[in-house]
Amino acid sequence: MKMWVVLGVLALPLVEIALFVTLGAALGLWLTLAWVLLTGVAGVLMLKGLALSGGQKLREGLQEGLHDPLSPLAHKALMGVAAVLLILPGFFTDTMGLILLLPPVRNLMIRQMGRRMRGVMVVRRGANREDDVYEHQPQDDRLN
Repeated sequence: MKMWVVLGVLALPLVEIALFVTLGAALGLWLTLAWVLLTGVAGVLMLKGLALSGGQKLREGLQEGLHDPLSPLAHKALMGVAAVLLILPGFFTDTMGLILLLPPVRNLMIRQMGRRMRGVMVVRRGANREDDVYEHQPQDDRLN
């Protein structure tokens, strides 16, 4: 698994260069530069908006009695990742960022991550500040 991540990171610049050459030739220099600048500005504005509204929306959601307080946080985190992908110059990262802005895609990713992390660990603070952090792991994860 780790090798695929390393290969993906190494291949990303090559993919971006190939897309710049291919799409840049089709679109022309000015449209290519305009696309890179506009998506970069959009990503910066998104990050700024997330930073300003994130805490307020989370407080409102918790006051309304959300059943899963992590869901809005996960959506905000994925939108932050999408904004960073938009800031990075390149057609591939822009496409991934735009796809990540779609709510059904974010919901699917959150569900998939939830399935992979189900039962791994629950951490909470005890009644007193001096209590240690409690960690629960399912039976199959414990070492005997």
